[in-house]
Amino acid sequence: MPDALSQLLTPTGILLIVLGTSLGIFVGAIPGLTGTMLIALVLPLTYGFDPQYAMTLLISIYVGAISGGMITSTLLRMPGTPASIVTTFDGYPMAKNGQPERALGLGVMSSFVGGLVSWGFLVLLAKPVATLSTRFGPFEYFALVLMALVLIATIGGSSLPRSLLSGFLGILLSMPGISAATGQARLTFGLTALNDGFQLVPVLIGLFAVNQILRDILDLDKESAAAAVTTRGAAIRLADFAKHGVNLIRSSLVGTWIGLLPGIGANIGSVTAYSVARSTSKTPEKFGTGHEDGIVAAEAANNATIGGALIPLVAMGIPGSVVEAVLLGALVIHGLQPGPRLFTESPVMVYTIMGALFLANLVMAATMFFSMRFLARITRIPRHLLLPVILTFCVIGSFALSNRIFDVWVMLAFGLLGFVLEWRRIPLAPFVIGFVLGPIAEENLSAGLVSSGGSLLPVVTRPISLAFVAVAALLLVVPLLRARIRPRTAN
Repeated sequence: MPDALSQLLTPTGILLIVLGTSLGIFVGAIPGLTGTMLIALVLPLTYGFDPQYAMTLLISIYVGAISGGMITSTLLRMPGTPASIVTTFDGYPMAKNGQPERALGLGVMSSFVGGLVSWGFLVLLAKPVATLSTRFGPFEYFALVLMALVLIATIGGSSLPRSLLSGFLGILLSMPGISAATGQARLTFGLTALNDGFQLVPVLIGLFAVNQILRDILDLDKESAAAAVTTRGAAIRLADFAKHGVNLIRSSLVGTWIGLLPGIGANIGSVTAYSVARSTSKTPEKFGTGHEDGIVAAEAANNATIGGALIPLVAMGIPGSVVEAVLLGALVIHGLQPGPRLFTESPVMVYTIMGALFLANLVMAATMFFSMRFLARITRIPRHLLLPVILTFCVIGSFALSNRIFDVWVMLAFGLLGFVLEWRRIPLAPFVIGFVLGPIAEENLSAGLVSSGGSLLPVVTRPISLAFVAVAALLLVVPLLRARIRPRTAN
């Protein structure tokens, strides 16, 4: 712990936290640009960094991006990130009623508290969860990944078949390259460049950055104007913490719990917390009209999901969302193995992640509060000036991975694929998690089959593995049963 703190509190560490958080807020505040895209773009630039500094920068971007989305949600009713969609329900009406600074101030307060609560759970639970996961064998890990894939598929969109198709495509496109089971090349179609498979960074940049650029090009004629904002009504008093204390803690706990579940993410966390706040409120009819409780619930929950989602990533090496998948790739790229081994082989990295999350939340609150007027002006940047700059960084980031033009073509191809998938209303989250977790599932299944002499029985005879499989089966069956029951009820 002292070693991690001494590194974080150096001028370089503080600069990276401030830079990363500020960049995250900037990007999160621009509709269409996401923290996932920014982290994917910045990741190749961290190759020469000290691993601790690299993760400090990426964690700071993550915190800033989730928080920054509330700015345009509140001022323009345009969610900067998916996580801030629920903030529009009450933030925008409050801003429209002449209180934009109050809405933003409540959002900053809630984001800060939610981040700190989830940080506390990360510190308390990461080591016990990692210790528990040391009892996992290959079959337990395979069943856990299977459960994560099914869970992600079931919440990836309103249509279960589309979500399952997306996850299947992700697994399929993760297969080219060297097989974990046989050690031989497969599905390379004679291309030697495919021996290493499709690399994660160009795939992510393509799916999110290039895809969004294509969508924005089609909407270049749409312009928006930002609201005038000052900080004169944004001051948060102790009375506000007392007034919203129960809602803050409850929504933060909901967000942390949602973050712990693989694949659900901040947007589901904010929806759940908002629903709980409304159902327990004495004045539920005020929600959606500019009610303070709605802003508090949404922002506390979506920031709390960050610390919650980092727990399975650090403790078990299981990414809980698309962003964690990128962070998992960052750890692997820097030669680290997320999971129980991280606590024994690189404890400084564990404490660095924890410390960076705490400090980034402090910087986020200060930056958001003191720069509200400037942040509102970000929405006025003409997209015809912004898009070429973003595309340039996309090409540089993909090429820098291995100095191969092949990765640039991969980026463009996956950008087009992402555009087509979203056009057909097929969610991207199951695709990305399938792409990341598919090889992990295959590797653990192969190791398990070798240890059991080719028998699959341990998947259902080992208690922990059986529990994960049972949960996965329920997650698949319950939505299908509900879909059949609803038409009958309607009739």
